[in-house]
Amino acid sequence: MPPLGPLPFALLQNPVRRYAWGSPTAIPALTGTAPDGTPQAELWLGAHPSAPSLLSGDAGPQPLDRLIDADPDGMLGPDTVRRFGPALPFLFKVLAADRALSLQVHPTRAQAEAGYAAEQARGVPPDAPERVFKDRGHKPELICSLGDFEALCGFRPAAATARLLDALGVLSPWATALRTRPVEAVLPELLRSGLHADAAELAAVTDSLHRTAAAGGPYAASCAAYARLAAEYPGDRGLLAALLLNHVRLTAGQALYLDAGVPHAYLRGVGVELMANSDNVLRCGLTPKHVDVDGLLAVTSFRTGEPEVLVPLPLGDGAGSGTGVEVEFPSPAEEFRLSRLRPGAASVRVDLPTPQILLCVAGQALLRAPGGAGLPLPAGASAYLRPGAGPVELTGPGAELFRATTG
Repeated sequence: MPPLGPLPFALLQNPVRRYAWGSPTAIPALTGTAPDGTPQAELWLGAHPSAPSLLSGDAGPQPLDRLIDADPDGMLGPDTVRRFGPALPFLFKVLAADRALSLQVHPTRAQAEAGYAAEQARGVPPDAPERVFKDRGHKPELICSLGDFEALCGFRPAAATARLLDALGVLSPWATALRTRPVEAVLPELLRSGLHADAAELAAVTDSLHRTAAAGGPYAASCAAYARLAAEYPGDRGLLAALLLNHVRLTAGQALYLDAGVPHAYLRGVGVELMANSDNVLRCGLTPKHVDVDGLLAVTSFRTGEPEVLVPLPLGDGAGSGTGVEVEFPSPAEEFRLSRLRPGAASVRVDLPTPQILLCVAGQALLRAPGGAGLPLPAGASAYLRPGAGPVELTGPGAELFRATTG
């Protein structure tokens, strides 16, 4: 019998990560706990060894990663183990940002494997500030907003960035280069130049951002966002790199997919985030942490264009078949799949071909096993569902849940 007992599901107790950019109130409001006055940035749901969830079982709460280690086939299913190895291939989070996260890029799998091997060969300690590759994995990710959400995502088309710089009245050589030279040659030069900017350049850009935001017009919203970055990270050279990126605003239920090589930063808002179970990040700024400029340029994709805001698609099979209660946020990632469920009073069947995590973000849902045993899921609660033991039934008028599973 799998270690969580005879039922195909069990409650999770999830750790909170406290980073300086986090909101002191958003995650407590979701989970129904009292704020303690400190930033609560991320709620981690999964089996990442640095902060695993605890799964409620017959022997009391136990770390999910250790339960998987003890019985990978029972906890993940033989097919998942065959495809991804004996570890949960995704990490699920609630992200709550009151100010910007670091501007960052994630490597491809090949880049991560090569970078990890190189740092291991050089003897760079795993916890060294200059360590970049913490594991051999890539880290595609998907963020779905639970309300108003702002982000930077991918390089803006060259002509549009040149017009923004014209409006600011600064960095004229950048605007000229973007208009007259191939973008794939110009953007690496500008990114490197921005990350070596001096204090006078940063001050001039900051002053112009405030003026342009206050003046109104087509660039006011983006300039206001960039001006906030300057205030949140005074003197940080990532500000100039940020000017090259698309400013994106999402409303509840809209999502972004971030593939390897795409520079991005989440600026503020609350969302559910699903990613491959890796911790490899190369930072471009907006952080006191190490920035490896050469390494960053080697993994960054300099494609330009406006980011695609994902529109969820109704699922035609599995949970919600024929009822319209489940929609999926499409992505090419193999390690994960994200969908949203809004069950009603009539039960919805949830099939269990793969390991899954269900998170309730509104209302209250009820999971029921084939034998009749039930598990309430109020807002903020989550459950792990092991594969091969279903289907199970889900009800909950007014409830909203997100389901994370493999692709």
